[in-house]
Amino acid sequence: MTVTAPSAERFLALVAHDQKKADMIAWAQRHRDRLIGRRLVATGTTGALLKREIPELDITAMKSGPLGGDQQIGALIVEDRISLLVFLVDPLSPHPHDVDVKALTRLAILYNVPMACNLATADRLILEA
Repeated sequence: MTVTAPSAERFLALVAHDQKKADMIAWAQRHRDRLIGRRLVATGTTGALLKREIPELDITAMKSGPLGGDQQIGALIVEDRISLLVFLVDPLSPHPHDVDVKALTRLAILYNVPMACNLATADRLILEA
């Protein structure tokens, strides 16, 4: 496998399923000081909610997950432009775009990107980021 050289501009990616968006906002507020000044990328709705709640964050919003946002973040992983993926997953709800979700997590694993799928792991990883 060939991995591209690290880009000067790397992002911390934030993704949350619908039932986890409130948790993502609370997490971002808790870690606000660590997130301010960082380049952030998020799927559409998650990014819009974070911008509204914490306007000083530098967030690039992609498309909504079901409309290709997960795939856009996956492309950034392949380009070595993601340093950390916080993907708050709701394991109890069906997801019509489950194939995209699996592809995103597969790429994070394949390209060795630190990934948090729950708040406990996200809390630990943000301290290292």
